Amino acid sequence: MKLKKQFLSVTVVYVMIILVVAGFTVHATEPNPQGEEAIDLRNQEGFYNFVENIEDISMQSIENTIYVAQKAKEEKEKKAAEEEARRIEEARRANEEEAQAQVQAREQKLLASIIFCEAGNQPYEGQVAVGAVVMNRVRSGLYPNTISEVIYQPGQFGPAITGWLDEVLASESYTPSTLQAAQDAMAGANPVGDCLYFGNGTSGMQIGDHYFY
Repeated sequence: MKLKKQFLSVTVVYVMIILVVAGFTVHATEPNPQGEEAIDLRNQEGFYNFVENIEDISMQSIENTIYVAQKAKEEKEKKAAEEEARRIEEARRANEEEAQAQVQAREQKLLASIIFCEAGNQPYEGQVAVGAVVMNRVRSGLYPNTISEVIYQPGQFGPAITGWLDEVLASESYTPSTLQAAQDAMAGANPVGDCLYFGNGTSGMQIGDHYFY
């Protein structure tokens, strides 16, 4: 407010100087008895009215300028806030995607390990079939809904019970073939339909040495 008043005062004074120089308010009339020039008070009154109008216009201009500057500042701050929110959201999504990718990579290695233990000596189709059985269980609603929980469910897979599975997983001694079979099974490859079991029996769908049912 102090700055506005100072600016207004300077503006008014500046206008007064210009108008006085231009002869708007003070002009010579017939000399009075003392030889001094008389001042037309009517012109003075008109001048002051004009100055008041200039003051009102100047104040309005200042207020308009401040309003425009404030709106520009608010818009800039709004855009900055929106940009920050967008950056945070993108970072959150990137972190989620990275976390999901890491979980998927761990599950693929685990599935590759159980395929290696159960069907490492079987043809590639038989390896995918073992992986498909695990994935069928995950999706069935009858078993846990994650690869890890299905594989480590008590009493289900012999290598998980004996500890052989953990040794293969820790040393990453599964083969590229079983790792690819795990990836394909997780992506939906399924040569055994809805089968939830496999073994060395004599009934069911035979692939290699295993029967799937």
